[in-house]
Amino acid sequence: MPPSLFADRTAPQPPERGMVDALITQTRRLRGDVDAVRRDTMVDEEDAEVRWQRALCDLAVHQLDDLGAHLGQLKDGLPSLPAAREPSAASFPGPAPVSLLTRVGSAEWNLLTDEVSWSDELYEIFGRAPESGPLTLDELPSMLLAEDQHLLTAMVTDCLVDGKPLDGEFRIVRADDGQVRTLHLMGEPVLDADGSTASMWAVLRDVSTLRRTQRAVRENQDSLQRERQLAQAERRVAVQLQEAVLPPWRGAAPLRAGGALDLAAYYLPSASGELVGGDWYDAMELSGGRSLLTVGGLTGHGVPATSSMAMLLGALRGLALAGVRPGSLMGHLNQLLETSAAQPSLGSAVCCQYDPGTRLLSWAQAGHPAPLLFRDGRGRPLDPPRGVLLGATPGAVYEEAEASLRRGDLLVLHTDGLSRRSSTDHESRGRLLSLAPRFADAHSARECVRLVLEEFGETEREDDACVLVVRIDD
Repeated sequence: MPPSLFADRTAPQPPERGMVDALITQTRRLRGDVDAVRRDTMVDEEDAEVRWQRALCDLAVHQLDDLGAHLGQLKDGLPSLPAAREPSAASFPGPAPVSLLTRVGSAEWNLLTDEVSWSDELYEIFGRAPESGPLTLDELPSMLLAEDQHLLTAMVTDCLVDGKPLDGEFRIVRADDGQVRTLHLMGEPVLDADGSTASMWAVLRDVSTLRRTQRAVRENQDSLQRERQLAQAERRVAVQLQEAVLPPWRGAAPLRAGGALDLAAYYLPSASGELVGGDWYDAMELSGGRSLLTVGGLTGHGVPATSSMAMLLGALRGLALAGVRPGSLMGHLNQLLETSAAQPSLGSAVCCQYDPGTRLLSWAQAGHPAPLLFRDGRGRPLDPPRGVLLGATPGAVYEEAEASLRRGDLLVLHTDGLSRRSSTDHESRGRLLSLAPRFADAHSARECVRLVLEEFGETEREDDACVLVVRIDD
């Protein structure tokens, strides 16, 4: 049904058919591209960002479906003409045809004759049989949800009394199936020659699916934002816990132990800075002038990893102060992880005790890179004793190894993750050993740590790591 016009308005010219065909082709191509992206988007209910991306693709597809249907109507002509038909399957390929509910229906209410005209599409949208006839302006609110009736009444009053255009949304309950649908109404008053309102015409579109997908996008975006905020808060807690537990010289400030050792250490964050794991380094003076030297790490990241690390490091210090030897100490730590409900449950570590009186280094390891010994400009890994991952084998026995050190020797203890994740321990060890000539020229443990950072400070490192450098000064 063609809408009436204002008395002083000339009828617009219809768009050229070729232009509409070109728009349909472009929209069809774009719809296919977006649908391909949607199919390629993996659905992971645990990943809020993936859910948000999928919801955006769904929204874009629905909007393009609507655009294609409307362009098809524009090409077909006005609904009341005999030539009117469904939007051309010139619209889009797909598993199902475009529903009539996505089409636009039109209506006109003549205030002078009380005549009401509805297009066929509007009957479909309202789920109303054509033989029942169209609804008058007084009857129309009865189809709306009670809480939306005042919205329609206000729009119609403003249109008829003040000549304002109609533009708003409300929800109806379809007559045939009882479904609640959201309609978008646009229209305007039609004035007679005297400037009085003679009738009101409007177009109505079912936008239920569009609004549903928009809500899904907002909900997924809100969920993603909440998850990111929680992750940031958890990271802050993990960093604070890590800083509270690790020695204050975590930034490579030197520490002298018993006057015999020059030490420096550094915590190397991941390239993104987002992954805070359960890695540690530690050095502590024990009775008799001996020193505890240790590095290690637990699987996982965030608060669970750092809290488990704090528990394990506290136990390690207590056992060492009680005089427990490195091999037995590893066994106790393994038992602690076996019986603890905290996660993560697996860890690797190297634990050393150094006696300055005998210059003897006693050490044990649990699935960890062996300490590297640098002497006279050359470096080599110490021969490792038997050891398995902490928490992996109940009742595991950890052997000890010993090494005699000299004045000027340099030890490097480090966790996994110095290089990028794809690199092997062998590759990281080779790069450290290649620093032997430069270590020999260094004047302090802190300078050696700086050399390690120059070698391994690359941005591609995906995990965090720790390094501890020990020089024998006496």
